[in-house]
Amino acid sequence: MQKTIWDKYAQVLVDYSTDVQKGDLVQIRATSIYAKDLVKAVYKRVIEKGAHPILRTSFEDFSDIFIKYASDEQLDFIDPIIKLEYETIDKFISIGAPMNTKNMARADMQKLSRRSKASQGLSKTLMDRSASGDAKWVVADVPTHALAQEAKMSFDEYSEFLFNSCYLNLDDPVAKLRELDEKQTKWANYLNRVKKLRIVGEKTDITFNVEGRKWISCSGLNNYPDGEVFTSPVEDGINGEIYFDFPQNYRGNSATDVHLWIENGQIVKFDAETGKDFLEAMLNTDEGSRGIGEIAIGTNDEIQEITGNILFDEKIGGAIHMAVGASYPETGGKNVSGVHWDMIKNMKHNSSIYADDKLIYENGKFII
Repeated sequence: MQKTIWDKYAQVLVDYSTDVQKGDLVQIRATSIYAKDLVKAVYKRVIEKGAHPILRTSFEDFSDIFIKYASDEQLDFIDPIIKLEYETIDKFISIGAPMNTKNMARADMQKLSRRSKASQGLSKTLMDRSASGDAKWVVADVPTHALAQEAKMSFDEYSEFLFNSCYLNLDDPVAKLRELDEKQTKWANYLNRVKKLRIVGEKTDITFNVEGRKWISCSGLNNYPDGEVFTSPVEDGINGEIYFDFPQNYRGNSATDVHLWIENGQIVKFDAETGKDFLEAMLNTDEGSRGIGEIAIGTNDEIQEITGNILFDEKIGGAIHMAVGASYPETGGKNVSGVHWDMIKNMKHNSSIYADDKLIYENGKFII
């Protein structure tokens, strides 16, 4: 039988991204019925590998209902069954298929913030288990009309874009991912010897202390598509200002022209042309939400414009992104928060990155 695009997609997620082994507990999580084709292919592949699939499906409309009607007690409650899953499942495969990218746009921001704070323990559990090698996870999307509309494309155009971004148009997408990893690993190894990173651009001059932190090459093991090198900077070692010219999308909301001022690792001042109230609510979520959890350089040249989907947008070749909130333990990061908002900045024009005062990146390209 001829292999379909979904079979190829599933093989990457199961065999490569999460390396499913016989006997593994594998959670397959899907956000809507539109993920059915890929879910079926993943489910089949997990069984073929001799593992145990645990299917979890949801409807995004229910999130809106929960935030709208839940009491404080319900917002703070964590399902013990879900907690057990985060503590025991070996592999997590999450497939996004939004029917409506704006279903949470009018949600109560204070309640969203409270829920984020309550669930930060689950995120920390998974990040810690991932860092120790005890669990693996990957997030992927399928084309939907909502995503196409958000990206201002037809459904067919968006489908082609998504598959090309994942290298699924190639006979062997894993070979391409390994090639990407080899190139990125060289950059990561270089950056692992660096103490200070400085980013300069429009309304931007910011310095990160990265001494002792690990830079990681991302090539499809946690996100698919992929293409970035990242680390979590030293928590109190970030100073300066940074401006994000792209629209910044998060949890069904967005902010534009976001401008942050940071002193000793804490956001002390912020501004935005639109979405400032939402930005403020997220920054006030918990003790760690004004900290900086990640600094990363995007490398996927198949992605060249904002689509409104962070899974793709943060990988834009010629852009960087900085995450407000939680850091990654595997890099040495220690900031804990229920927020991890990746904010993206175009670096293709009059922009540069210096490593220990040496120019290493200019106008969207590494020059080392």
